[in-house]
Amino acid sequence: MGNRRSWSVLINSTPTAPVAPTIATWYCFGMGAGISNEPDIESNRGIVEHPFALRIVVHRQELEVRHGGEIRAIFPVSTSKFGIGFEEGSFQTPTGRFVIADKIGDGAPLGAIFRGRIPTGEVFSGESADDLILTRILRLAGRDPENLNTWDRYIYIHGTNQEDAIGTPASHGCVRMRNADIVSLFPMVPIETPVSILA
Repeated sequence: MGNRRSWSVLINSTPTAPVAPTIATWYCFGMGAGISNEPDIESNRGIVEHPFALRIVVHRQELEVRHGGEIRAIFPVSTSKFGIGFEEGSFQTPTGRFVIADKIGDGAPLGAIFRGRIPTGEVFSGESADDLILTRILRLAGRDPENLNTWDRYIYIHGTNQEDAIGTPASHGCVRMRNADIVSLFPMVPIETPVSILA
């Protein structure tokens, strides 16, 4: 199946070897066991501490969910088929430091179609060859001088109708995820969650 892979449970451990070749797996790891969904605010210093951080590794086509510096889960993704870069209109995936600046689609059904970040009311049925944005959107804003145009470039982490290409560079600049995977990830990451994208 080429680059399509699956990942095993990562709870207080290092990543295990890939297993069955077609199904990516999300791991529940203590949402009800004292790990907060919301950032803690140290009011006297104005510092926001985020329980989770995301790291996307382009050459592995993986998104890591991290907590306290430890990898807790890994999802396969799809970054740009045009490579990495920052230029407007390049359709490349930017690298560097980012934050989740907007979250769109909470409660939408699996496969919900978005245009201009607005749900159309349609649900993907498997009959379109278009590059669709589905299910959930995590919109990124850049935090480095070279990627400050990320918001204006409309770079998202989002669900896709091209799940067969997940695990390979195939997008037009965004980071695509399988729809079930982004539904699982979405409630874990509040606004301002740090995201890093590495080549």
